[in-house]
Amino acid sequence: MNPTPDSEQELARLIVEALRLEGVAPEQIEPEAQLFGAGLGLDSLDMLELSMAVEQRYGVKLRSDDPNNEKIFASLRSLSRHIQLLRVG
Repeated sequence: MNPTPDSEQELARLIVEALRLEGVAPEQIEPEAQLFGAGLGLDSLDMLELSMAVEQRYGVKLRSDDPNNEKIFASLRSLSRHIQLLRVG
C-alpha cells in the first residue's frame, strides 16, 4: 500500500505542528528525505512526541521497542506507509 500525496502532506503538517518546527513548512518536507539525523534533524525525544501525536490523530500505536523503528521513521513516506498499514490491518 502506497501513501497518497494528500496523506503524506497531512502527516507532514502533523510533524510540523506536533514538534513545533520553526522555519519548516510542511510542503518543504520531502517524502523520501530522512526525518532523523541529517534530514530534519529530529532526535529520540522528537520520535516519542511524534509517536504520541500519531496515536492521537490516527488511533494507531507506534511502539518504542519495535525493531523496525529505524525503517518506519526513516522518511515521511515510510512513516505514512506504516500508519496506513496499521489502520488497515
